[in-house]
Amino acid sequence: MCPSRLLVRHDDPMASTLSRFDMAHPAFDTTSPLVHAARAERWYVETTWGWAVLRYAEASALLKDRRFAQGNARWPEQNGIHSGLFHDWWKQVLLSLEGDDHARIRRLLMPAFRSKTIAALRPRFQSLANELIDSFAPRGEVEFISEFAKPYAARILCVLLGLPEEDWPQLAHWADDLGKSFGIGVADDVPVIEAALTSLTDYLDGVVAQRLDHPGDDLVSTLVRESAGDGGLLTRGELSVALAFLAFAGMETTRNQLGLALQTLLAHPDQWRLLGTRPDLGGHAVEEVMRVNPTVTWITREALEDVDLGGLHIPRGGMVQVLSHAAGTDPLANPDPSFDITAERAPHLGFGAGVHHCLGHFVARTDMAVALPLLAQRMPEAAPIGTGTWLPISGNTGALEFPISFRPGA
Repeated sequence: MCPSRLLVRHDDPMASTLSRFDMAHPAFDTTSPLVHAARAERWYVETTWGWAVLRYAEASALLKDRRFAQGNARWPEQNGIHSGLFHDWWKQVLLSLEGDDHARIRRLLMPAFRSKTIAALRPRFQSLANELIDSFAPRGEVEFISEFAKPYAARILCVLLGLPEEDWPQLAHWADDLGKSFGIGVADDVPVIEAALTSLTDYLDGVVAQRLDHPGDDLVSTLVRESAGDGGLLTRGELSVALAFLAFAGMETTRNQLGLALQTLLAHPDQWRLLGTRPDLGGHAVEEVMRVNPTVTWITREALEDVDLGGLHIPRGGMVQVLSHAAGTDPLANPDPSFDITAERAPHLGFGAGVHHCLGHFVARTDMAVALPLLAQRMPEAAPIGTGTWLPISGNTGALEFPISFRPGA
């Protein structure tokens, strides 16, 4: 795809050729030289969806600026979706909420995602990772997404929510379909998304009904208690929306980020070998991978009032997209461009920042920090078989298939 096809040019012949990105184009790549060239020119660029922020300092400040709201609520309308099941559900998910409702629901979910709570699950994550690796280690090759990333992410989600682990294949299938909500082809995928949403909601409503009669100590039981009676802190409708969103977002994001982590680490064999001998670097590896190869390729914000930032006027209602990779690899923030899992870096923006910082970041950080060193230990001399099959590098990205070979028997 010619890079110029991804630009919307102004009529003024003196205008910069980097004047406006077509972010809705299926070939637009948020990690491309085109984006890097625009970043060298200035900290923002106009796009088909408002403005894109390209540099780390401005991106970090904007995500914490209370003059901006999350902005995801307008995603359906941006793609021509003005009614229907998906449209109405999307308006109610945690990503789209603001103010008191956002704070209340986030506060109710928070106890299940605290660092101490998740740290206690490390042995379970380790056991699960080794179990999955055992199934393919003797072969010396693996289709990484279907044989590791997907079952690992799905079964961890089952553990967190207290769902039967044997249900993971069906839950993962629904999560895959719901993951299309984040894609730039969402308008074409609405029937698939709505079918998955209906099925997942029906399944989770059945789990809620079971917990009403037989409560446990899992997250679903906790939320069911919070929604009990007329004075409940959570309505039954809010409970249904929250559970469906947690179920699919938690699976989809971890699965995608694991594939991207392997892609990055295998492109740097010295770092892969180091990780295999230094499992204590698992946490550092997660942060470095998410800095240079995040699954969430942009983070949306909407101006709540007229805002002037560094020479850019953003009117009330104006949309801003923070490009995660461009910010993470900004040479002004990280002058050393090398991929180095031992380096100390400024915090990446892969989980967002501010009041909408990802609720499940401790889960994602912990489960990947456990899995990546084990994979490096038990898959020595690993290398991709071909290029794999990948989602567009726009919206939420990741691998659909990623076959890998390695020295068996480790």
